[in-house]
Amino acid sequence: MNKDRTVKELWKSEPTMEGAGVRLYRAFGFYEVPKLDPFLLLDDFHSDDPNDYVKGFPWHPHRGIETVTFMINGEVDHGDSLGNKGAIRSGDVQWMTAGSGIIHQEMPKKYEGMMQGFQLWVNLPRSGKMMEPRYRGITADEIPLVNVSEGVSAKIIAGEMNGTKGPVKDLMVDCEYFDVKMAAGTSFEKKVKAGHTLFVYVYGGEAKFGAGSKPADKGTLVLFDVDGETFRCSSNSGANFLFVSGKPLKEPVAWQGPIVMNTEEELMTAFEEYRNGTFIKSNRSKSTNTINEDCDKYYSNK
Repeated sequence: MNKDRTVKELWKSEPTMEGAGVRLYRAFGFYEVPKLDPFLLLDDFHSDDPNDYVKGFPWHPHRGIETVTFMINGEVDHGDSLGNKGAIRSGDVQWMTAGSGIIHQEMPKKYEGMMQGFQLWVNLPRSGKMMEPRYRGITADEIPLVNVSEGVSAKIIAGEMNGTKGPVKDLMVDCEYFDVKMAAGTSFEKKVKAGHTLFVYVYGGEAKFGAGSKPADKGTLVLFDVDGETFRCSSNSGANFLFVSGKPLKEPVAWQGPIVMNTEEELMTAFEEYRNGTFIKSNRSKSTNTINEDCDKYYSNK
């Protein structure tokens, strides 16, 4: 017999500063591990003042995770040690698997009006921590928009809804990522996998999730219990939210800065390799001498 998912916790995102001076709102991060396994971090960066974000995220390393950047409005220039470069524009997604090691930068450009985007970190399983890095850039027109029900639509980034699959496939972790929009006076339900972590992040309007829970408004993270196979919500005034679910890894987490491994020894190895210039393992990577110098300057000023 199907059971509805119930709300376990609700909390507000907290203002913080990252990169070279980007003001953002952290929905969850280091202190919430392992509540949201396999997810590690969700940042909401939005502002109508370019001074809050144009300093960006200069060259920095990652290992052992995937970073998922989703732009609602605005543009972010990016480049990495694999030689990828370009722009993430309104509606685009960058799904980057750091694996054994990648060095990249993300630099938001000035935008007229409210710039908004999100970055989600997905942990990699032990078996994928040292995999070959890979980069996937998905443009807005590649992301299907599904009319779920009257007045409810969803952009399908990863996973499947109503028979429509998202463009991000062959993932190391079984997960779903949707951008849901609800008109006023609508409701939405979806079958979910029992035992999978499920959360939503409301970034516009207000909605009520599950029976007996209080309404969640802008900037609220809603975490659900793992039991149950049906997700339900309703909105009187309309809402926009990210819907994210994934199969927990149930593995130890050793995390420092931009690197997430399974043990402290692996962390020490990663930072030592970064210091001695052997961090990048991919044969497809370009020379990283200049990148490493920029990284050193960036972290020496942190």
